[in-house]
Amino acid sequence: MLAKRIIPCLDVRDGKVVKGVNFEGIKEVGDPVECAAEYNRQGADEIVFYDITASHEGRGVILDVVRNAAKQVFVPLTVGGGIKTVDDIRETLRAGADKVSVNSQAVQNPQLIKEGADIFGSQCICVGIDAKMVGDKKWTVYINGGRIDMQLDLVDWVKEIEQLGAGEICLNSIDTDGVRGGFDIDMLKAVCSAVKIPVIASGGAGKLSDFADAFIKTDCSAALAASLFHYKELTVEQVKNDCRNKGIIMR
Repeated sequence: MLAKRIIPCLDVRDGKVVKGVNFEGIKEVGDPVECAAEYNRQGADEIVFYDITASHEGRGVILDVVRNAAKQVFVPLTVGGGIKTVDDIRETLRAGADKVSVNSQAVQNPQLIKEGADIFGSQCICVGIDAKMVGDKKWTVYINGGRIDMQLDLVDWVKEIEQLGAGEICLNSIDTDGVRGGFDIDMLKAVCSAVKIPVIASGGAGKLSDFADAFIKTDCSAALAASLFHYKELTVEQVKNDCRNKGIIMR
């Protein structure tokens, strides 16, 4: 079994880390580079930066944040938001990111996944997905920060993503995002059983046991959280120790 990863996620808007509930009620929580450096100290396996309004506002990537973070952080950095072209991928990796996360643009232009994987390698391409339940064991994919329903079946989409060459999927449940009632286990199970590439669980972590639950009940490779870490309710180290105590192999 591959060792599991714990990944703090920094949603960035206007140069600040922010957090909301179901993509609403956004609050500022700090400076992205300072937050990333702290998670690096805590033993995070990776750190994700998402510019949450870049696609909606038609802006580019937060390269200055990436450059500054890369000088202080020594774990892999994944950067998403505003990545529309192969040149954007190249610039983001050049700025110090180890991976890019494409979400809205991947849905609108799936060839971006293939081109990115062909040029930079699958390991550099993570596809982020925001999905919402529409029926029994059925979910639809949204873009632009959960604003637009693409009427795209989630399971069909993850299979296509894998075929196009993506190295990883970051699966965010809009239903559980920021609600802190635990990860969306049913959705994770459906996606993990549909693909062989690693799946990161995102959206819903509210307490210590939620991370181990996701690893025990599904085949996800990593668990991502934001508010629990930002508000200092838990440290990465505490989460990893709890998982290890439950027999889960951690990085």
